Formats: sequence, C-alpha cells, structure tokens
Amino acid sequence: MNTFQKPMMNKQRILLIEDTWECQQLVRAVLTHYGYDVCMADDGEQGVKLARTLSPDLILMDIHLPGIDGLEAVRQIKAVPALNSVPVVALTAADEAADFERAMAAGCAAYLGKPFSPSKLVDIICQLLEGAATCA
Repeated sequence: MNTFQKPMMNKQRILLIEDTWECQQLVRAVLTHYGYDVCMADDGEQGVKLARTLSPDLILMDIHLPGIDGLEAVRQIKAVPALNSVPVVALTAADEAADFERAMAAGCAAYLGKPFSPSKLVDIICQLLEGAATCA
C-alpha cells in the first residue's frame, strides 16, 4: 500500500516553517487530512522558538526564509539536545546539488524541491517518522 493512502492512526506533531502562504495552506491541508497536528511559523526565528516550545516529531523547513534563513534555523534547532534527533526536511525551490549538500551538512534528514507532490511529501514524512535515518 502506498503510504500516501495510509491514514495516520496517531497525532504526530509537525512544525512547518514556511513564509509562503500558499505553501503553508497546501501542506497544512494535506497533513491534517492524514491525521497530523500541524503547527506553523512564518520565519526562522519564530520557527526555532516554536521548536523549543512544542518539541515536534518532525520539522518541515523552507530554506529561504526572512531573517534567520532555514539552514541557520536548522543548526540552531539541532544544537538543542532535546531536538537533535528530530528529523528536519528541507523544502526549497532551489534544486541544485550544492543546496542539497548544504542542507544535509546543516542537519536536514531529507530534501524536497518545490513544487512537490503531496504524495512525495507524505512518503518522506512517513519514512522519517517510522525511523529511516534519511530520505532523498
């Protein structure tokens, strides 16, 4: 069975750090449909604060954010011992090898270029929450 078709049985919390309203709405709609609890931040600084407060199960992070960019926000989140093992998925319209390498070096577990299919997003989330170390 495709993981996109598999409904979630428990409420896992996902923090979406994204400054684009359209992307926020799409991701929230898809993930709430599959039973995830979605919290959102509009910029890197707010995202770091929410991560510390909410202790999410997974973080979706836009790389290009106002203020603290996504890569710096990932580094700050990963520096918190209680958040070090939380998987972070980089979301970005920049789909170049160098961007992928920088995201992975900052501590991201997966990298997803925009635009992305909802099924690919859900597949990556399911893999990471079920214990896979990284996803492509």
